[in-house]
Order: sequence, then C-alpha cells, then structure tokens
Amino acid sequence: MTTRAKTDKIDVSNVLQDATAKVETLVADTQKNVTEQMEKLTKGFEGLTAFGQENVDAIVKSSEIAAKAAEGIGTEISAYSKKAFEDGVAAAQDLAGAKTVTELFEKQTAFAQVAFEGWVSQATKMNEIYVAAAKDITAPLGARVTAATESMKSFTL
Repeated sequence: MTTRAKTDKIDVSNVLQDATAKVETLVADTQKNVTEQMEKLTKGFEGLTAFGQENVDAIVKSSEIAAKAAEGIGTEISAYSKKAFEDGVAAAQDLAGAKTVTELFEKQTAFAQVAFEGWVSQATKMNEIYVAAAKDITAPLGARVTAATESMKSFTL
C-alpha cells in the first residue's frame, strides 16, 4: 500500500469514527429527551386523572349536601303545614264560639293577621334556608372551578 492509500484509509477511518461518535451522541440525546418527555406526559396524565377524580368527589359532596338540604327543607315545610293546619282548626273552633257578628269579624281579622304574619315569617325563613343551601351546595363545585382556573393560569406547553 502506498502512503497516499494509507492516509486516505486513516482519514476515512477518522471520519467514520467521528460520524459514529456524533450519531451515538445524537441517539443518546434523543433517547434522553424522549424519556424526559414521556415522564412529563405521564405526570400530566396522572395530574389530569387526579383532577378529574377531585371533580367527581366535589360533585358527590355537592349531591350529598343537596340531599340533606332537601330533607331539611321537606321537614320544615311539613312542620309549617302541620302548624298552619292546627292553627286553622283552632281558629275555626274559636270562630264557631263567636256570639255576635262583630265578634266573629274581630276573631276572623285577628286570625287572618296572625296567619299572614306567620306566612311572611315562614317565607323569610324558607328564603334563608334556600340561600344557605345553595351556598353550601355550590361551595365544592366553586372550589373545583377555582382550581381549574388556577391550573389554566399555570398551564404551559
């Protein structure tokens, strides 16, 4: 072999070694980047799954609160209806005992005033119950909306 052939062979060998080293570095870097991105993607899916589960938990909690509120509202309405019926029966008995038309109108007017005041009081109480129930029912869902908003603010691609 001539010196020129040996030099060309050494140059080709060096070029191949450099190319091989560069390819190995490129493959290693690519593998590292793919691994890192897969880890990020996996963590993202885990976070998304956890976020979804927290949303389901909030819905369940809101439903439980709504069921308890509905039960309380039903109990309150039942108690008021029973009291109003009993008051009506007592008023009818009282009206039956009136001796004059004037006394009848006075008793009827007094009963109507008491019944109206009781109704207004009960309506106010029911309004307060409904407002408190709505606030309690929406609290878990509102917390999830806030969490979603905060997540979106920090979301980066």
